[in-house]
Amino acid sequence: MNILELKNVCYTYQTQYQQTEALKGITCGFETGRLYAIVGKSGSGKTTLLSLMAGLDLPTKGEVLCEGISTSQMNLEQYRREKVAVIYQNFRLFPLLTVAENVMYPMELRGMKAKEARKKAARLVEQVDLPATALDRYPTMLSGGEQQRVAIARALGMNTRILLADEPTGNLDTANGENIFSILQGLAHTNGYCVVIVTHDPGLASRADRVLELQDGVALS
Repeated sequence: MNILELKNVCYTYQTQYQQTEALKGITCGFETGRLYAIVGKSGSGKTTLLSLMAGLDLPTKGEVLCEGISTSQMNLEQYRREKVAVIYQNFRLFPLLTVAENVMYPMELRGMKAKEARKKAARLVEQVDLPATALDRYPTMLSGGEQQRVAIARALGMNTRILLADEPTGNLDTANGENIFSILQGLAHTNGYCVVIVTHDPGLASRADRVLELQDGVALS
């Protein structure tokens, strides 16, 4: 059963001078326990589609449904806080917070006590294959691959079942990119998450359970 579903999703950018159709009638579904790759050339609509799935905006036409409910009927801020977690290419860690504090942040926003959040953060850091010694380091003390693992751990701390990743390996070398992909794949296949990644890497995309290819805002597959 789909946890996330797109029904005839269209999106139009409106400027003072013109309209641009970024997405044209996208229909597809996403299940838990699977990893999906969204691919396509620059300007094909990949990031726009991920943004709609993340609740950053609503479709111009059509619907994005999470657990059968349209995001147009939800409080989008609550949806972003409780239903989806987004992992970015540039990590977006708080530079003045330690690894533990970065991972604890979404938990504490939901009212979890600091002691409990710290314990959960330690478990999540271990889950993404970082040593316990990393907990008290700052992001600038870590490599790019390690920072992306922290970003994944923080996303897991949001306690959602949907993980959306926008070019999660784009700033990493091949080895670190492979490691991050393997972690995301394991979260889908072993831990039952619905993982959706936007990627330009055809090698990684070929290992996804399903590939959604976009061209000029239209789904080819």
